[in-house]
Amino acid sequence: MKVKLTAVGAEARGAWKQALAVDSDALVSQTPAWMDCVCGFGRYEDATRAYETEDGHQLVLPLARRRLPKPVTAVSSMPFGWGTGGLISSRGRASGEDVAAVVDDLAQERSILIVLRPSPMTDRVWGPVMPNEAIRIRYLSQSVDLTGGFSGAWKNFSSAAQRQCRKAERLGVTAERDDSGRLMPVFDALYRTSVDRWARQQHEPRWLAQWRARRRDPSAKFEAVAERLAAACQVWIAWRAGEPLAGVVVLTNGHHATYWRGAMDKDAARATGATELLHQHVIEEACNSGHLYYHLGDSSPSSGLARHKARYGAKEYVYSAYRLERLPVTAVDRFVRRNAKKLIRFRD
Repeated sequence: MKVKLTAVGAEARGAWKQALAVDSDALVSQTPAWMDCVCGFGRYEDATRAYETEDGHQLVLPLARRRLPKPVTAVSSMPFGWGTGGLISSRGRASGEDVAAVVDDLAQERSILIVLRPSPMTDRVWGPVMPNEAIRIRYLSQSVDLTGGFSGAWKNFSSAAQRQCRKAERLGVTAERDDSGRLMPVFDALYRTSVDRWARQQHEPRWLAQWRARRRDPSAKFEAVAERLAAACQVWIAWRAGEPLAGVVVLTNGHHATYWRGAMDKDAARATGATELLHQHVIEEACNSGHLYYHLGDSSPSSGLARHKARYGAKEYVYSAYRLERLPVTAVDRFVRRNAKKLIRFRD
């Protein structure tokens, strides 16, 4: 099948909205509002590509181009730290033929690196048609099926998770939801506290962990997402006696609710069931709003985080990101990261 490129960047918005309105697989990270967040900090520009198929359907690939000195270019769907991307179709769901045609066209561009990380829900149509030279990076994602409503989802909670939810209520822990951005500063403070804890767990210097977190997730990024997504960005905070214990940021689009970021003050939240209570309320709200899936994001296989997500009835999905390179970017990046970790351990 052949496709015709019809628009790039801002000119693709009309076709994008048309396809987005009917594609049941589309996540919030594949929306124009999300692209505006990505491009709002000056590192990327909108390079989204819109196509028309032979039978008249619209295909749109949300794509961000890294601002680099010309002629060097690198494009991603989506960039690191900004979730998954992939193809959107006005026929309701992209097919393998759609993917193959778009990837073939995209590969003709003179980019040194093309990163394609489709959502786990669509991996089944990407893998079989990707070219052999594509570098495949495997991920494990977990999602909760909400098609049975909250009663069905609650039954799939582990008994331990259910006990923690009840315990939180007995201890006076409450969950507050906000979609105006008012609670984002509270979440941000919890997030910076969590970064220190993660640094200790990974034996990483605190200053390095905080620098990496500020680069990947600056406070301005959280604020921009809350402002641009408005009601599609929900901040949930667990409180006890006026003290914030834990928080999550949930993003919504169509059938999908996506856990984007989570944080806690572990000392304050210890043995309170605050995290479990938050997810209970998030899932109940998602069910009441008609969402069919609650995506909990990526985890390392068999890790404590993966086991924790499984307590909410989350199922595992293995999927891939694909990298098309004209230069060995991935190999160099892996070499630098591996040796940086060795240096940190040596200094410790």
